[in-house]
Parts: sequence; C-alpha cells; structure tokens
Amino acid sequence: MIEQWDYLIRLISMGSGLTLLAMVVASEVRLSVRVPLIGMLVGVTGYMLNSKPLWSPTGFLEPWVHLVALSTPFWIWLFGRRLFEREPDRRIILAVVAVMMVGWFLRSFVAEYTEHVGFVLLHTVAFVLVADLVRVGIFERDDDLVEERRIVRLWLPLLVAIQAGQIILVEMLELVSAIDSRNPLMSMLNSLIILLIMLFAGLALFRTNRDLLPKQGEETRANPQDELIPDLDLSPQEKVLHDKLMGAMEDGTYKSPGLTIAKLSEELDVPEHRLRALINRRLGHRNFSAFLNRYRIAEAKGMLASSDHVDLPILTIAMDLGYNSLPPFNRAFRQETGKSPSEYRKLAFVDEPPEPPASAADQN
Repeated sequence: MIEQWDYLIRLISMGSGLTLLAMVVASEVRLSVRVPLIGMLVGVTGYMLNSKPLWSPTGFLEPWVHLVALSTPFWIWLFGRRLFEREPDRRIILAVVAVMMVGWFLRSFVAEYTEHVGFVLLHTVAFVLVADLVRVGIFERDDDLVEERRIVRLWLPLLVAIQAGQIILVEMLELVSAIDSRNPLMSMLNSLIILLIMLFAGLALFRTNRDLLPKQGEETRANPQDELIPDLDLSPQEKVLHDKLMGAMEDGTYKSPGLTIAKLSEELDVPEHRLRALINRRLGHRNFSAFLNRYRIAEAKGMLASSDHVDLPILTIAMDLGYNSLPPFNRAFRQETGKSPSEYRKLAFVDEPPEPPASAADQN
C-alpha cells in the first residue's frame, strides 16, 4: 500500500515539475534565474526517476541519468542565490562544478573502491550547498525588501534543507549501517517532501507579481540622488516618511556600521513595514544593503578620486563608510562600477590622452 502511494506521489511530483518547466521555458523571467530553475526542475525529475526507478536506465544512459539527479543540489543552490540576489563568485561556481564532476566520475567510471570516495564527496558538497542556501535565505532575510520574496526566503530553504538533509543523512548512514534509503516509508516521506517543494514553487513563483521574478532587462533605479521622481504619486504619509529618510541620508546615517532597516526605522521612529515598502515599491530598491551601497559607493568614488584622500588606505575608506571589512566593500564597489576600488583610484589620476589630430577628410 505504501509503495503504491509512493509511486502516485512521484508521478504527481514529476507532472508538477514538467508543468512548471514548460511555464518557465515560456516565461520572460530573467535568464540568470531561469537557467538554474530549469536545471532544478530537470534534476528533481531525474532524481524521482532514479532514486526508486519508475524507469531503470541501463548501459550508456545510466551514469548520465545519475549526473542529472546528482546535479539537483547545485541547481537549487544557484537558483536560490540568484533569486535572493546574492550572486556567488564565479570562481566558487566553477569550483563546485569541478568537485561534483570529480565525485560523479569516481562514482560512475573508476574502480569500485573509489565509488565510496565519490559518493562521500558528492554528498559533502550537497550538504555545504544546502547549508549555504539556508544561511542566505533565512539569516539574511531581514535585508530583503520584497515582501513576496521574504516569504519564499523563509520556506523554500527550510523545505529544501529538510528534503536534502533527509536524503544525505540516510544515504551516508547506509555506508556504515543497515539503514536502507529505499525503505518504502522513507521513500514515500522523501517523495512527499519533494511534492510539497513543487507545489510551493508553483504557488510562490507564478501567483505573485513580477517583484519576485523580474523580467529580462528590468533594472532598478540607478541614482540615489533621484529618489523622488517628479511623477511619483506619494501619499502624504509617504511624503513625510520620504523626507525623514532623505534627511537621514543627507546627515550620513548610511555610514553607521551594522545599519539594518530595523535600526533605521527605530531611528526615524516609523514602522519598519512602511519604511520597507517605501524603499522597495517607491524608490525601486530590492535589498536594503543595495539602498545603502548606492550612497556609500557614491561617496567612496568621490574620496578615491580626490587628491585630498590619495594617501588614505582603501580599508580606512571602507570602514569610514560603514563596512565591517574590506571584502564586502570591494564586492559592492565592483558591482556598482565594474572596477575594484584600487583600479578606480588609479584611473582617476591618469591624464586623459590627447585627442588624435583631425584627418584631412575631417578638416574638409
């Protein structure tokens, strides 16, 4: 009876995954988010086929179906990171892919005694990725200004952590005990959690507005000095709050170390949810840190290009602007300008090359 329910739940999950896949492919969701979301849906479908086979791949196909299934934690992690606008460093992405490919190769093609090495390697990477997603999704949730996405940040990492944690724990224990991950009850529990993830993904991703998954080409407003757009229809309450916020920014509140939206709302003596809505829906910022960085980086650019601060260490500039260390400042500066702070300073003091002489054709 349990096995019959397990098969039914798996079929429903795969049907849900394929439906979501078709919707994502046909959507105009930003490509950077769409690609890992497609990878996640394909990987989950492959895992459902492979973990308790409804169809058993053999011969040439077997290791490749395993690869699709084993890639699921990577795609979930990358999707979550990009959905929450916490793009991982490209070098980290490449390192994760390389380690997972090595683990898959050892498990699938090398001698039997290396199979366990590949198995442990893959599950260790999966555990680290899931832990990082939980950290970013839940413990950095307060920085998020998009209300719909704050709900996803809470539940999606938890569901993924429960599902992946159960798989990783049981399959690792298989190496040293008599526990069987294909036990009918465990298998049905695993299938049920995956179905919940699929249903939650469909509800969260396609019944909310575009704030959750911006379309290709949509950008946030670029200039913190243009926060109040002339045709912006602010209510009287929003106008008062906006004036308070702009006054605090002019006074340099953005330089306060460890400033959070909760601390700022307390300083302004306004409800946090109103401040969150103003910065997100009216001023166009999706993360509070991005809102602060616009001011901090604008001032940093002026300091780096000023002869009065030419001897001031970059670390000192970062600390003066409210950063707790140099790496977050470097990341924010490069994201805003496309250059590192040291590169920006160097270019600021390089004389502009003389214009080339006009050609005879131009003179005529």
